[in-house]
Amino acid sequence: MSNTNNFIFTGLKIVAWIIFVGLGIEAGALIVNFIVSIYKPEFVQNLYQKLDLSAMFNRSQWAFYGMYLFILIIALQKTYLFYVLIDLLDKLDLTKPFNESVASKISLISYLTFSIGLLSYIAAQSAHNFQRKGYEIDDLHGFWGDSEAFILMAAVVYVIATIFKRGVEIQNENDLTV
Repeated sequence: MSNTNNFIFTGLKIVAWIIFVGLGIEAGALIVNFIVSIYKPEFVQNLYQKLDLSAMFNRSQWAFYGMYLFILIIALQKTYLFYVLIDLLDKLDLTKPFNESVASKISLISYLTFSIGLLSYIAAQSAHNFQRKGYEIDDLHGFWGDSEAFILMAAVVYVIATIFKRGVEIQNENDLTV
């Protein structure tokens, strides 16, 4: 592998770690705020990222917890997605890239991105329904505004995963014939 490829992969690993740490901090902060909102509801207006859902909490605690649960699950899935990506980058050997581990990680990434996109879409539709009922949800759009992008990315990554699985089959056949 050339020095340029080593440099690029090192850069990708660093960027993936930075994003993973940032998403982990965000997910952790959201979890702490969720727990605080359960035990100290008066702090709901002071939640992470100025996420003031106190009007929703006062009107319906079930709506508040439902929307907040969407936020938490999506944040945790994004964090796990980057954990899997870091694991993939660590296991990827460019001299022999087609192996079962890499193919399964790429498949897992496609499933995770699809589930993030699908859950984000469901959350956005739920928020839209709450908005039609008079709930104030303007602060929530930033948590699932990219659902279509995740679904499209899942399709692209799924195609790549399928190619990798076929590459593993061909490589295994070649190893047996030699």
